[in-house]
Amino acid sequence: MATMKVIELMEDSTKSWEDAVAQAVKRASKSVDNIRSVWVKEQSCSVKGNDIASYRVTVKLTFEVA
Repeated sequence: MATMKVIELMEDSTKSWEDAVAQAVKRASKSVDNIRSVWVKEQSCSVKGNDIASYRVTVKLTFEVA
């Protein structure tokens, strides 16, 4: 049976929420191995001049620990 751990991360993107999630996984994978899933807990946007400036996500990443 595997032991799993969950961490919470925030990330943003000027492109989309999907890109913000992908960036969160990419950044976490630099220091965390065996990522198994990502759950988007929260989404928001920052607005500047009546336009969306960035897309923000809070995610929970689950990974297997040895």
